Amino acid sequence: LIPRQDTETLVEEVMRYLNDGMRILDLCTGSGCILLSLLRYSNSCQGLGSDLSAQALEVARENAGNLSLNAEFVQSDLFEKIEGFFDLIVSNPPYIPRGEIAGLMEEVRDYEPVSALDGHEDGLYFYRRIAEESRSRLKAGGGLYLEIGYNQGMEVSQILKEQGFVQLEVKKDLAGLDRVVKGIYPG
Repeated sequence: LIPRQDTETLVEEVMRYLNDGMRILDLCTGSGCILLSLLRYSNSCQGLGSDLSAQALEVARENAGNLSLNAEFVQSDLFEKIEGFFDLIVSNPPYIPRGEIAGLMEEVRDYEPVSALDGHEDGLYFYRRIAEESRSRLKAGGGLYLEIGYNQGMEVSQILKEQGFVQLEVKKDLAGLDRVVKGIYPG
């Protein structure tokens, strides 16, 4: 659950569209760094973070307390226990293809839980689920922001397009690599 600089691109992109009073859902929240960063630099936004791992949620709650931020956290398999509607859904889901995990940098491979890395066979499993399931949780005109692997921009954009998302954009990180896919759900 070590936050990486790549994730700053996601947070910065979401902040460009963040307005007062928005309701934000952070799927696969892990340490809560994305949600807590957004809440820290927003006014009167509400945030809910979900993760399958109870241990990750303990870390997220501790981080929220340390930052004196009011955020809710729930243990859930993506949308399974999520209620209500959201203006923004953000996620840095597991996106490494299963066969590539053993070849990752040592500081990632040896210190991150495999469940936080494993995007199943092609690395796109969670994007497919999130794109499909988020449609029932986004308000009309709501935004979906996803951190992606450097070579997944076209594929994740296509997944969102197939689920009815519009205004699709792929944003690059500071190294010039694809890092975030954004889409709007018209409702």
